[in-house]
Amino acid sequence: QVQLVESGGGLVQAGGSLRLSCAASGSIFRLNAMGWYRQAPGKQRELVAAITSGGSTNYADSVKGRFTISRDNAKNTVFLQMSSLKPEDTAVYFCNCNANIDSWRIRDYWGKGTLVTVSS
Repeated sequence: QVQLVESGGGLVQAGGSLRLSCAASGSIFRLNAMGWYRQAPGKQRELVAAITSGGSTNYADSVKGRFTISRDNAKNTVFLQMSSLKPEDTAVYFCNCNANIDSWRIRDYWGKGTLVTVSS
């Protein structure tokens, strides 16, 4: 099994910044893509940003230019730097990873989520 532990959520005023971290641990043969999703009250979970093991990134249109995803492969950690935050960014943010648990089995894993609240 692979465990993902997020940290860095909290309350911030509009226009402020937060940095989320997510550390993966457990039976990891190889970490592939990692990403952040979010779910606001009454809405479906949506992709915020993703990054491959090689560093290629993908962002939701709503966060382009404001959020930056990065990863530290040596520490199995992914980060989400969020700037110019808006009230509509308020959500529970979930870390996700796609990992090989051995040379041929691939699984998706989720963290428990961290709450980000942006006040106006």
